[in-house]
Amino acid sequence: MARFVRWTALAVAAGLLAAGCGGSSDDSSDNGKGTSAPPPADPSGGSAAKLPSSLANQKPDWGDCESTDAAPAPGDEWRCATLKVPLDWAKPDGGTIDLALVRSEARGDDRIGSLLFNFGGPGSSGVATLPAYASTVSKLHERYDLVSWDPRGVGASEGIRCRSDKEIQAAEAVDVSPDTPAEETAYFEDAADFGKGCEASTGELLAHVSTADTARDLDLMRHVLGDAKTHYFGISYGTELGGVYAHLFPKNVGRLVLDAVVDPSADAVGHAKNQTLGFQRALDDYLKSTGQDPKQGSRKIADLLKRIDAEPLATSSDRKLTQSLAFTGIVLPLYSKSSWPTLTMALESAEGGDGSALLALADSYNERDEAGRYTTTTHSQRVISCLDDKQRPTPAEARKLLPEFEKISPVFGPFLGWDTAGWCHEWPVAGQFDTPEVSAPGAAPILVVGNTGDPATPYEGARRMADELGEGVGVMLTWKGEGHGAYGSGSDCVDSTINAYALTGTLPKDGKVCS
Repeated sequence: MARFVRWTALAVAAGLLAAGCGGSSDDSSDNGKGTSAPPPADPSGGSAAKLPSSLANQKPDWGDCESTDAAPAPGDEWRCATLKVPLDWAKPDGGTIDLALVRSEARGDDRIGSLLFNFGGPGSSGVATLPAYASTVSKLHERYDLVSWDPRGVGASEGIRCRSDKEIQAAEAVDVSPDTPAEETAYFEDAADFGKGCEASTGELLAHVSTADTARDLDLMRHVLGDAKTHYFGISYGTELGGVYAHLFPKNVGRLVLDAVVDPSADAVGHAKNQTLGFQRALDDYLKSTGQDPKQGSRKIADLLKRIDAEPLATSSDRKLTQSLAFTGIVLPLYSKSSWPTLTMALESAEGGDGSALLALADSYNERDEAGRYTTTTHSQRVISCLDDKQRPTPAEARKLLPEFEKISPVFGPFLGWDTAGWCHEWPVAGQFDTPEVSAPGAAPILVVGNTGDPATPYEGARRMADELGEGVGVMLTWKGEGHGAYGSGSDCVDSTINAYALTGTLPKDGKVCS
């Protein structure tokens, strides 16, 4: 089960936080350690200014896109290329890694520049996701080249795989909300084993996939694409990346949209609590929509999960629906209100003894195909977030947190409470920060979009992001809606406000509300 229930736009992709750098705004404090930097290759003073000319002056060779594990090759209007970036930004003259890029050029004549997308995770493939998302941002496509990429350690960009498909499926039997000492031992042994697998397969890259590393890659991408400013659309975890980018490179901020916002003031435990609250809030709204009392309905679901824990349900395949898979299957439909009827059907089937529908939902969330193959999204997510997160609760500390988590939610609390310690247990690389630094004095205004019914990134985080970006920088837009993210979710008010900002620079009044 992914920590914090994956910060990603699942409604888009499937139907972290930054290092708290205290360096100067041009990021000069932690590059070029002991190296002789070449003359600035980027007049903005951005990341390219500290690179050898072979990297700073590279030009993408756009060609045909190939199919990937995550998606088939897109249509002819999409072109793909590779960008070389330093493995270690502190050693810009050292080794390099390749990042996979995808682009579709602006359709109109009045081109603004490139609009870069990150869809969250961390670990979501932009190369696979953007072509499918293009219809949602068709108005922006008129004036922008739509561009995305697989961040370092993701997908086609040195993608990380820590376990084989067989090992992933075998781990489904591990109880992720252990009730006995034996189950607890198995849970933490499995967590430690995952980290060892990552270290064995990833090597040196394991220490260089942080959000801050990716923010520097993003600025080099801006420079190589020929843009003086970064225009960016970040969704879910992508908002954290956007906030970190603004902190590191405030002078290069163009028009940034942050939708489904991660709370930058929360540490690892705080994020787990936030998501426990957010998913319980979404579950309450779902239960109300079906005419049920939220408290009674939640208890009924919690009881179902306990029964499945004691005896996994049969499915139409040879696999059983375990408690952890059932939990995952319940989580997925809460990302989008349009999926609530599917959740009703799946819960009714499970109550009748058939776990097939919840298993199918869990497989969709875990990106498992019918042949039993998994993508590497959750591997990349874990590697990135464990490098970012300095806070590492112990098993004993997680056990003490359980009553508080269970009070917030009888359904989600036990899982996310244990997850605070299990996710990065005995991780082979030290974490970098407690909370990210996103303050961006001097940056152009950034539009921060919060959805009151967002389960994965609760609404309160958007206001905190706007405040931490700084006065005159963070501009808040609220949507009174449901699901993960606001843009393209059915609100003409939200869409028109974001379009006006991205296309003409017109900002709403801070605090505008769309209902």
